[in-house]
Amino acid sequence: QVQLVESGGGLVQAGGSLRLSCAASGRIFSISATGWYRQAPGKQRELVATITSGGNTIYADSVKGRFTISTDNAKNTVYLQMNSQKPEDTAVYYCNVWAGPGAFHGVAYWGNGTLVTVSS
Repeated sequence: QVQLVESGGGLVQAGGSLRLSCAASGRIFSISATGWYRQAPGKQRELVATITSGGNTIYADSVKGRFTISTDNAKNTVYLQMNSQKPEDTAVYYCNVWAGPGAFHGVAYWGNGTLVTVSS
């Protein structure tokens, strides 16, 4: 059974930093990419950052230059370093793992989310 557990959320002032962690348990085969999504109140869930198994990264325009995604495969953990936080970053952040050979052939796993609140 696969389980993703996010941690590291909390309250931070604008301009501050947080690091989110996502620890995976259970066996996941053929991981293509891992990433972070977020959902703010009244908004759709959006992609924040993703990193492929080959190390390529993609960031939402709103977080480029401020957020960094990384993985520690030995620890089965993916991180999201969030610097220069803005109130607009306030959201529930979700960890995602895509397991499969490609975009249309695989399984997505999700964590339950961790709340990040950025005060102005």
